[in-house]
Amino acid sequence: MSWQTIPQMVLSAGDRFGDAEAVVDGSLRLTFRQVSDRIRRAAGGFRGLGIQPGDRVAVWAPNSAEWIVAAFGILTAGGVLVPVNTRYKPDEADDIIARSGARAVVVQHGFLGLDFEPSSDVPVIDLGSDFLSGAEPFEYQGTADDIADLMYTSGTTGRPKGVMMNHGQTLRLFSEWCDLADLREGDRYLIVNPFFHMFGYKAGVIASFIRGATIYPVPVFDIDEILRLVATERITMLPGPPTLYQSLLSADRSTWDLSSLRAAVTGAADIPVDLIRRITTELPFETIMTGYGLSEAGTVTASRSGDTFEQIATTVGLPCADIEIAIGDDGEVLIRGYNVMQGYLDDPEATAAAIDADGWLHTGDLGSLDDTGRLRIIGRKKDMFIVGGFNAYPAEIESYLLEHPAVDQVAVIGVPDERLGQVGKAFVVANRPVSATEILDFGRARMAGFKAPRSVAFLDELPVNATGKVMKDSLR
Repeated sequence: MSWQTIPQMVLSAGDRFGDAEAVVDGSLRLTFRQVSDRIRRAAGGFRGLGIQPGDRVAVWAPNSAEWIVAAFGILTAGGVLVPVNTRYKPDEADDIIARSGARAVVVQHGFLGLDFEPSSDVPVIDLGSDFLSGAEPFEYQGTADDIADLMYTSGTTGRPKGVMMNHGQTLRLFSEWCDLADLREGDRYLIVNPFFHMFGYKAGVIASFIRGATIYPVPVFDIDEILRLVATERITMLPGPPTLYQSLLSADRSTWDLSSLRAAVTGAADIPVDLIRRITTELPFETIMTGYGLSEAGTVTASRSGDTFEQIATTVGLPCADIEIAIGDDGEVLIRGYNVMQGYLDDPEATAAAIDADGWLHTGDLGSLDDTGRLRIIGRKKDMFIVGGFNAYPAEIESYLLEHPAVDQVAVIGVPDERLGQVGKAFVVANRPVSATEILDFGRARMAGFKAPRSVAFLDELPVNATGKVMKDSLR
């Protein structure tokens, strides 16, 4: 890999792929050469605004061609990208922007009915303005060790923390991801994963520029629009959470030609084996990859070609190259390698708590390694509950309950019990009428008594954050 920085890689795509389409966003169709020119002009705009190397600039906007130009424009000016969750309310976004020390904020006014007005005195740039295209081209020559982005954790375990990653880490890891995910030059990549998240930005946008794939940004998930785009644009690459594929399988596909779909990528601790089987037998996908990643370390593991349905569904695969995985005495997944973050911004205590003296990142996830070295995620340390002295892991319990044909989604938490201390409660999204008794009996027949839930609540949908993680604190 000859590139030192993300901008060097991105701008070289103009020479490597020329007039091939880089981004298709509605009626806007841009070639790699055109996008490279726009990125350099955007960099000139940020430079003219006073953005210096190392300055942080936030982007609070949905997936779009303009997001891509703005984000890479920030990096090409020497700045540090701070993607902000588009599902945040203004006060939440303001907190992230203020704590990041952002020198400017890029927004799309009116998205989801929100308008951002920062409490701090920073310039606000509207993606709809001519800011990104009106300046003289500029390109800063950085190094692989420069911090590239500041991605804030999802906040499921407390106040979000800013994860610092450098250019070299990202380029090395996601170059390998392209191979593992079977992303090819000329692929048409429908990106439903949000750009503010690693899955959308790094495994989506950056990977596409590495490999020469055409990006189709999706700002809001709409299964009918996804079906239309797949059929009319002949989409080949469609990664997403398990719910994306469940939606595809449940939709009326009879009027759409989806035969172009080739590669799927997903990830979760609790994917039903039958879902993986259905994705590869009822949909046109030729390959499917599952993996495990987190903001603090990027993509850590991935399944491999030739893995069985069961391996793909019940494990998250093997470690990526030069990445070590170990299981701590308490069952916690530990990670060591070049991919581990540079630290949390302005939080040395949290950084020291996360990365020990031997360089092991403590993930907060519980897992195990099988005899082939594949990692299985059991759940979050904070989600584990103790039933009469026995440890119960929600992800394991959920995997059993998902085998019931009426259960589409399920989340399990521990609730207080006078005799046992805690017992399991299952929150179920069902696809047909089913009684709580039937669910409870099904669970008792398949797992040890201490694991089996003692109560069930039915919901129309589980509370999730913008990256698809179930917010179990809301259930509690």
